[in-house]
Amino acid sequence: MTISIFVDGSGGPNAGFGFFVKESGESFYKKEPNITNNQAEYMAIISALKKFLGSTDEIIIYSDSKNTVSQLNHEFAINNSQLRTLAMEAWELIAKFSNLKILWIPRNENLAGKMLGS
Repeated sequence: MTISIFVDGSGGPNAGFGFFVKESGESFYKKEPNITNNQAEYMAIISALKKFLGSTDEIIIYSDSKNTVSQLNHEFAINNSQLRTLAMEAWELIAKFSNLKILWIPRNENLAGKMLGS
């Protein structure tokens, strides 16, 4: 089975992050004031990875943050130390999955963005 997880996050005073699982309709959202957009995107991916840790299904995480997806897929360097710390946490989790992809999608196709109202 394939599990499609759409993640999204937003920064600023009303910041937060979350994910939406297409197959089950499950959603998760956490308010996290005063983080950046990039931090929120990383936290959304990390929260989804933690939720599905131990799953043997194929997992595809969709994000509309080209920067975050490219950094986690080792295509872009990470120059910010806070983001590097989040990336290290994500990579530790990613290593525990046997069948995982993190893919970029356009914002208008991001079901999490629609659901989370960003």
